[in-house]
Amino acid sequence: MDAAIPISLRQHRPFTLYWLLTACSSSANQIMTVALGWRVYELTGEALDLGLVGLAQFLPALLLALPAGHAVDRYKRRTILRACLGLDACAALLLALGSARGLGVEALFLSAALLGVARAFEWPASSSLLAGLVPREAYPQAVAWNTSIRQVATIGGPAMGGFLYGFGAHVAFTCCAGAWLLALSLAFGLPPAAQAAPREKATLSSVLAGLRFIWARKEILGAISLDLFAVLLGGATALLPIYARDILFTGPIGLGMLRSAPAVGALTVSAALTRWPLRRHSGKAMFGAVAIFGLATCVFAVSNSFFLSLAALVILGASDMISVFVRLTLVQLRTPDEMRGRVTAVNGLFIGTSNQLGEFESGVTAALFGTVPAVLIGGIGTLAVVSLWAVLVPSLWRVDRLDDERA
Repeated sequence: MDAAIPISLRQHRPFTLYWLLTACSSSANQIMTVALGWRVYELTGEALDLGLVGLAQFLPALLLALPAGHAVDRYKRRTILRACLGLDACAALLLALGSARGLGVEALFLSAALLGVARAFEWPASSSLLAGLVPREAYPQAVAWNTSIRQVATIGGPAMGGFLYGFGAHVAFTCCAGAWLLALSLAFGLPPAAQAAPREKATLSSVLAGLRFIWARKEILGAISLDLFAVLLGGATALLPIYARDILFTGPIGLGMLRSAPAVGALTVSAALTRWPLRRHSGKAMFGAVAIFGLATCVFAVSNSFFLSLAALVILGASDMISVFVRLTLVQLRTPDEMRGRVTAVNGLFIGTSNQLGEFESGVTAALFGTVPAVLIGGIGTLAVVSLWAVLVPSLWRVDRLDDERA
């Protein structure tokens, strides 16, 4: 660890508890994604129902994002996080009980909606809580450590979900509930985090204050919107099944490798950032990372080689990790504590929406122009956005130190 950090994160008990909590919750989320989708398709055999499960989780998160951010700024974030983890565990237990007793697909949709409600509050509460648990100068490394374990869960969680499902759907859902209950027990060990006293009553104006703050801070708006459009346009991963079967001729094993490749790149970079966090020229690093993301998307689009495609996806994930690191750190460290929940909720809303719309955009452009042209258009569009944002948002280009208190 850097000697400039007064408290080593490895010896910082609150962060250790938070990190283990993240490991449990992220693993449960990944196992749940596989098990829930498989169970729905097993019951109905309809692809539309898979989309409806995603919609059942997305709509509550969309509708509750702004009120959730306001709640996170008015009430104790630790308490909100505990409530979310408890709701996650209840939803998983409902799924386990429903699967064991042979309940219909309606129970699955209800549980998915409960998970969406928990997610709406959990993201702003968790992110804002971390900023109050660790010293300001240690926060960039805390983000890197936390993102690393999320990437480990992204790589290993789906495989674990498939393995557990082999013993029965109820087994997979019960394990999810157990992981969330373990995360909840760790949350009860967290000390009270520094949090500014609420200054505003719950009004429409105060709920929308996060949007106004982001609009006024152009470097934060630029970071969020740049990452948003990169995800929206560069949605190559949504079309991976087509590439695996019809372009690279690699089959389901190859598809699994292609799906894991971005997470491998992201994990590698996040692990490096825990040791060597960005110190200077952070804005330029973000622009460069998104440009590399666009170039890697273009290479993947035109590649007919499995190994070249795999390498392009690894680079794509690595560059995206740099962009995510800068955005997350910038948003948290340059937002007053009394605004963190609302600003983080808006950030999560934008990024979550872009993920959903990015898959939709990829599907539409692929239907209109073909798979390869669709991905290539996305990569070129990402490069165009980078060039345009460099002109429109010079304050983001000029961002130097992420932990600059004067900013």
